[in-house]
Amino acid sequence: MKIGDLFIDESEIVENFVRSSGPGGQNVNKVASAVELRFDARRSPSLPNDVAIRLIKLAGARATQEGVIVIFAQRYASQPRNREDARARLAELLARAQERAKPRVATRPTVASRVRRVDEKTRRGAVKALRRASPGAAD
Repeated sequence: MKIGDLFIDESEIVENFVRSSGPGGQNVNKVASAVELRFDARRSPSLPNDVAIRLIKLAGARATQEGVIVIFAQRYASQPRNREDARARLAELLARAQERAKPRVATRPTVASRVRRVDEKTRRGAVKALRRASPGAAD
């Protein structure tokens, strides 16, 4: 399986076929059409360490504590389409994990923006001061 610059060996992907709860009528009770795809990101020799870390972070709840990505596909009534769907979802996660986050460049507020901020604070304070009851107005 080739995703961008990476090549994932088929032996690294484990697929289990189970009965699904999705569409398929009576067939859904007889045929194991759902796919549970497992990919061990932490131990994969195909993934650089930084990509593996980003992949586990991106996977969120789909990643186990051991670093195994679990994708469960049961969208379709047929096993081949669910298998294709699970692999496509893994490929999308891997593609996103290959992108490095751009480092944030620290910037400073402009003089004009600081002046606007102070003016707005002054105006807001004046509005709040008008809301306060004057000592002689309380009846």
